[in-house]
Amino acid sequence: MKWLKTIRRLLQLVMMPLRRNWSFFVFMYLLGCVTAWATLPNMRGVKLYGNLYPELFFDVYVLAAILTVLPHKVRIWVRGVFYVALYMASIVDVYCFVKFQSTLTPTMLLLVGETDTREAGEFLSSCVSPDILLSNVGWVLMLLLIHILMTLRLRFPHFIPKDWCRLVRSIHARGIYFMRRVRPVTEVAVLVMLVVSIVLSAHNKVATFKLMTGKTIGEVEHTLTESKHAVLYQPIYRLVFSVYANTLTAKQVDRLVATVDKVKVDSCSFRSPNIILIIGESYNRHHSSQYGYVMPTTPRQQKMEKRGRLVKYTDVVSPWNLTSFVFKHIFSTYTVGDKGEWCDYPLFPAVFRKAGYHVTFITNQFLPKAKEAVYDFSGGFFLNNPKLSAAQFDSRNTKLHEFDEDLLRDYDELQSQNRDNNLIIFHLLGQHVQYRQRSPKDRKKFKGDDYKELKPNLNARERQTLADYDNAILYNDSVVTEIVKKFENEDAIVLYIPDHGEECYEGDMHFFCRMHSAKVDARLAHAEFDIPMWIWCSRKYIKRHHEIFREVVNARNRKFMTDALPHLLMYLAGIDCPYYKNSLNLLSPEYNESRPRILKGTADYDKL
Repeated sequence: MKWLKTIRRLLQLVMMPLRRNWSFFVFMYLLGCVTAWATLPNMRGVKLYGNLYPELFFDVYVLAAILTVLPHKVRIWVRGVFYVALYMASIVDVYCFVKFQSTLTPTMLLLVGETDTREAGEFLSSCVSPDILLSNVGWVLMLLLIHILMTLRLRFPHFIPKDWCRLVRSIHARGIYFMRRVRPVTEVAVLVMLVVSIVLSAHNKVATFKLMTGKTIGEVEHTLTESKHAVLYQPIYRLVFSVYANTLTAKQVDRLVATVDKVKVDSCSFRSPNIILIIGESYNRHHSSQYGYVMPTTPRQQKMEKRGRLVKYTDVVSPWNLTSFVFKHIFSTYTVGDKGEWCDYPLFPAVFRKAGYHVTFITNQFLPKAKEAVYDFSGGFFLNNPKLSAAQFDSRNTKLHEFDEDLLRDYDELQSQNRDNNLIIFHLLGQHVQYRQRSPKDRKKFKGDDYKELKPNLNARERQTLADYDNAILYNDSVVTEIVKKFENEDAIVLYIPDHGEECYEGDMHFFCRMHSAKVDARLAHAEFDIPMWIWCSRKYIKRHHEIFREVVNARNRKFMTDALPHLLMYLAGIDCPYYKNSLNLLSPEYNESRPRILKGTADYDKL
């Protein structure tokens, strides 16, 4: 019957890629499995990618199908390219996992690009060291060796002694015999597996396409915050993504470098000799007792406020709830609504350096490291690029710490480089998740049981998470206070803002961190965009700049969004340049308080 013949031809067609490339299919499928097993973290609760086996089947089948339609001579070369690319990507990926506890990342690729010949030689020599060969990398190398031996035995029978390849020859013969005996069953099984793998893998393929077509690194990062984002489950995907991410950042770096080269400052009065900017992390204003929270999370800042030299601001919001997006907005002189993009405008530290300030940047998050998430890569690339870093900063710290208080030691080491006029930027890890890790064990005051009456709707685990978050705020209170003390006897003004807010079981919500993909409504804005802000002035500063201090006090209830922060800073410095706008300076009589505060480029905060 015709329909039986049609089915038969269909099954033969489906089977053809495996028949013609069975060795390729088997070894590449095994390579994918071995790599997934070898890069599985040895941590409680960590599991393999749920769709590993069917999606890997689909991926390798597609490669085999591509080889099938190619002319024989071309097929040999293309297959060789596939082998080299897939094996090398797997070896490097597993090596990175063994050495740095992380598979391939954009930052890792960026660091490789900055590696010189000597460092490259050391890397290659370390790859063949005994400890690496005996690690998980050895499993990939063993598979590669078996593959080479089998290929040599099949193509050059007399090249390898027979005794070495009995196992290989036996496996090959049995494989062929099995395929022939169960051909009808095999053909149906392959068809079923192919259909199942397509159905199960479709979502991840669509998500991967979306990820790989983002126009900017920020768009790519935001895509990765979605609940059903792409899973780059194989080394070759991680490598391609890393290359793509670096390509996107390179475009923005080029535009930033072009603006840096053209930075212009007309004059600078050095109105404030020492300006200190402290940037916090993930700080929900409504968890600060300084703003009325019931738990005593900010006793030191409240004490400074009572003394009259710390002025808190009551209506401040962040333009984004993603650190990297916020950093781009507060470091660039661009503000929401301006023409072009943030990378088309000068970075304010570069303007300060051009004006004659000595600029110091001390961060506990944005230093390039191999094991770095995409959001850190996205937020820090314009701070860590060698040319942009040199244009913005005179001094920087070189290492990250478990706790923010260690940044004070970094400052002590760099303090001798200060000059008459200084801009000093502290970037804290603050209350970044995981909250429990953001304060030392001996500095924890709040316990889960303390919230039984305050939050009766929460279970014990949730109450403990809430306690951890408040402990992190309390610890942050001590850190920022110690930073302020460093400038008690200087002619200095200190500004504190966090990057964005944070969810931590607000209202009846059983959720913490941030809802990156949710629509911005009043409740979300309240938790994730409302942030604390204050300005502190030393006695010497108030005495010498009493008019500025009066402006600081008078502006405390004005509406403000932190994308305009550079304009406030430039005013405090007395910088006159084409990028400064009085209407964006919070302290100016000409400040435009009615400027729309657009959150995530979509929602007007004051209309929610």
